[in-house]
Amino acid sequence: MTFCLRMAPATAAAILLAAPAAFGQWINYPRPGIPRTADGKPDLNAPVPKTAGGKPDLSGIWVTNSAGYGLDLTTGLKPGDILPWAEALSKQRAENLSTGHPGYRCMPDIGPLISFGMVKILQTPGTIAFLAEGEPFRQVLTDGRPLPKDPNPTWQGYSVGHWEGDTLVIESAGYNDKTWLDFKGHPHTEDLHITERYHRKDFGHMDVTMTFDDPKAYRHPWTIALTGELKPDTELLEYVCNENERDARHIVVTEEDRKKFRTTVKVAPEILARYAGVYQAVDQQGEPLDKDGKPVTGDAKPEKLIITVDGDQLILQVGAGAGKIPLMAESENHFSVAGQPLEFVTNAQGKVTQLILHLVEGDRKAIRERDLP
Repeated sequence: MTFCLRMAPATAAAILLAAPAAFGQWINYPRPGIPRTADGKPDLNAPVPKTAGGKPDLSGIWVTNSAGYGLDLTTGLKPGDILPWAEALSKQRAENLSTGHPGYRCMPDIGPLISFGMVKILQTPGTIAFLAEGEPFRQVLTDGRPLPKDPNPTWQGYSVGHWEGDTLVIESAGYNDKTWLDFKGHPHTEDLHITERYHRKDFGHMDVTMTFDDPKAYRHPWTIALTGELKPDTELLEYVCNENERDARHIVVTEEDRKKFRTTVKVAPEILARYAGVYQAVDQQGEPLDKDGKPVTGDAKPEKLIITVDGDQLILQVGAGAGKIPLMAESENHFSVAGQPLEFVTNAQGKVTQLILHLVEGDRKAIRERDLP
């Protein structure tokens, strides 16, 4: 499940509840060289492919479980970890419903594309390229050079990489301060330094960690952990953000909207605890959906939405280990996520049975499956 900053908040929120994926072309075209099971499906558990030099070959199209981090990259930080000026700016941007996000003007994200959909990695001995639908290319130079000492700041910065055993380590710096770290509006300065680690566990699965260090905006570095899954039988689809773009002019935030955002509704802890649990995303007929928003078939895993309680706030995670998405309370059973209404539904006995995300495009539902252990 992915979150795309190129989309309006309603569409982005729909993706969180398994809206059908719209990325990729040559769907289900059997690529040569892919290990397959007896029934012809890609064997994602096959051994890691290696380059001629003996290093893991990361080439392929990958998707990460970055939905929550695309909304808020700082969910692992504690109060006071964000410097006051950065916290104030983030709150101001959020109060304006993130309408100032560079993505609405078709500007690039920061280099590590954790918030986009599919990313294609092309690996050569001296350069590793990251290609994504609708984003500029990104190159990581692995020929031994260091980061530039006095770089001209750019949107995606400068990246160099080296291998530590079977893990690719990428160091990036030299960013301008025009991008946002997340949809919530957390800023960074030109001192931002990002360290990424990519470890391909087998043919179809990869562990990714990213450490963000910006001493002028945050009191200490912090690290997020992601999992990546290979999409072997598809290809990227061209996406041009500003081609016939007509959305931005209609994004208007009124004082009533801001007032609603500033209004804090307190919900009793015992009521919040009722909502905690594991929910299964389903289609309009109630059939389970997988993480790509498709009916569960074969070896596909159902998409689980996990609701937990953190203090006086509900937290949504799209799958175990994904980023944490805070839910804003509007009443005892109505909340909002990415600015969109989310409702918890109970039966006649008062037991929570499902959650519904109400969107212009239609409701997205998830059936309550079980309590948390």
